[in-house]
Amino acid sequence: MSTPLKPHAGTQVFLLPDLGEGLTEAGLVQWLVSVGDTITTDQPIAEVETAKSIVELPSPFAGIVTALHGTAGDTIDVGAPVLEVADSLPSPAAPTAEPAQPEHEAYREEERAGSGNVLIGYGTTARPTMGRRRPSAASVSAPRSPATASTPTPTAVPSAPSTPATPPPSRSADRRPVAVRSPLVRRLARDLGLDVHSIAATGTDGAVTRADVLRAAVENAVDTAVDAAVDTAAAHHDGSTAGVGTPGHPLAETVDGLGVLSRERMSPLRRAVSAKLTRSRSEIPEATVWVDVDATALWDLRSQMAPEGGKAPSVTALLARFVLLALEDYPVLASRLSESGDEIISFDGVNLGIAADTERGLLVPVVPCAHALTVAQLDTALRELTTTARAGTMPPERLRGSTFTLNNYGGLGVDGSAAIINHPDVAILGIGRIIERPWVVEGAIVARRIVQLSLAFDHRVCDGGYAAGFLRRVTELIEHPLRAFGRV
Repeated sequence: MSTPLKPHAGTQVFLLPDLGEGLTEAGLVQWLVSVGDTITTDQPIAEVETAKSIVELPSPFAGIVTALHGTAGDTIDVGAPVLEVADSLPSPAAPTAEPAQPEHEAYREEERAGSGNVLIGYGTTARPTMGRRRPSAASVSAPRSPATASTPTPTAVPSAPSTPATPPPSRSADRRPVAVRSPLVRRLARDLGLDVHSIAATGTDGAVTRADVLRAAVENAVDTAVDAAVDTAAAHHDGSTAGVGTPGHPLAETVDGLGVLSRERMSPLRRAVSAKLTRSRSEIPEATVWVDVDATALWDLRSQMAPEGGKAPSVTALLARFVLLALEDYPVLASRLSESGDEIISFDGVNLGIAADTERGLLVPVVPCAHALTVAQLDTALRELTTTARAGTMPPERLRGSTFTLNNYGGLGVDGSAAIINHPDVAILGIGRIIERPWVVEGAIVARRIVQLSLAFDHRVCDGGYAAGFLRRVTELIEHPLRAFGRV
C-alpha cells in the first residue's frame, strides 16, 4: 500500500460500488494510479476482478490521490474504501457547512439506489434498505480525513458494555445464530445445499458473505476420507514432522507427512466456476452418450469454403451450425428446467455457449440467437468471443444466458471427455480431436479423419433415446455435410 498523503477537509472517499448481479466483493488486480497523482472524473484508477471478468474501475471524483486502500491480490468488499481523493487546491480552513459538489452527491444517490450508472456497462442490483457493508479493518488501515462525515463509517462499539443488548452466540450450540445480510448469499447457500448455520462467517459485522458460501462449497466437496487421513497422520506424527523441508528451510506446516509449500487463495472467477460446477453436479442427474464420427468429408469440404482471398470457416463454426440444425429437431436439449423443477421451459431459438479455456480459467461466452446465424457469421462471432475471453475483457452480460453449450476440447489435444453441464443448461456437446485413424470402409481398412462426440444431458428432461437421436442427427450432418447445403 502506498504511503498516504496528509488528508485535509476536501478529501472524498471512493467506496467500492456493486459491480453487478449482487456481487459482494472484487479482487484488486493492479492500481492504475499512485498516491500524489492528479485524476479526473471517470478516469480508470484500478483493474479489479469479479466473478465474471476483469474490468477497469473509474473514479467518481477528480483531484489528487491521497491514499490507496489495498495492494494487488487483495479482496475488497462492496462498500469498503478503494481510494481517497483530495481537491486539487485545498482550502486553508475547512468550512463548517460546505455543500457537497453536485456530481459527488449524484453519485452517492445512484450508488445508494442501485443505479446502473455507477459503472458504465455494469448495472447494479437494487438492494433493500439494509445498510451498507462495513469495511474490514485491513481495508481501512490508511488514515482517514476527519472531515469525511458524509462517508459511512463503522459504528463505535464500547469496549466494556455494562448490559449488552443481546448475549453473544454460543460456539458450542448445534445451530449457532448467524447473520446473512444479502438474500442473494442466502439463496446461493440454499442452491449449493449448504446450511448457513454451519458456514463460518468472516464479515466484519458477523455476517456470512458470498465468499464464505463459495469457500464452504469447495470444502464440502472434499472427500471425508482425506480429512480422516489428515487427523490420523497428525495423531501419529504429533508434530514430529515440523522440520520437513529442504535443508536449512524447514516447512512449518505439513499435511499427510508432506510439507506445504504455499497456500493460494482462489480468484473470484475460480470460486464462481467451482460453485457453479458444484451446483451442476449436486442438482443434475446427468447421463453421457458418445460416438465416433467419420469427419473426412467435412475436413475436405472445409478447405473449399474459403472465400476469395479469405480464410475457411473454423471447424468449430461448422460443427456449431450442424448442432444448431440438429437442435431444430431435438429442441428439448436447448430448454431449461424451472426453479421448482416441475416445468420444462422451451425457447424460440438457441443462445449458444462456447466453452473457452483462458489463463484465468474456464469461461463460457454466449452467442445470442445463434440459430439465426450463417456459418460465416458464426465463425466471425466465435473468433471475436475467443479473443475477448482470453484477453480477460469479456463483459459479464456476455457470459450468461446460454441454452446449450458446445465444448471443443480437441484443441487441447484431448480425444474425449464427459463434460459437466453448464447450469442452467440441460445439455453440453463435447468435441474431441479430428485425427487420422484406421477405419473400415466397404470392407477395407483405410485412413479416415475421425472425431469423437460426447453428449452429457439432464436425464430429467429427456431419456437416452432422445439424446441418441440428436447425436445421430449431428453425426449424419458431419458425415454428409452437403445434405445441409443451403441451410448453413
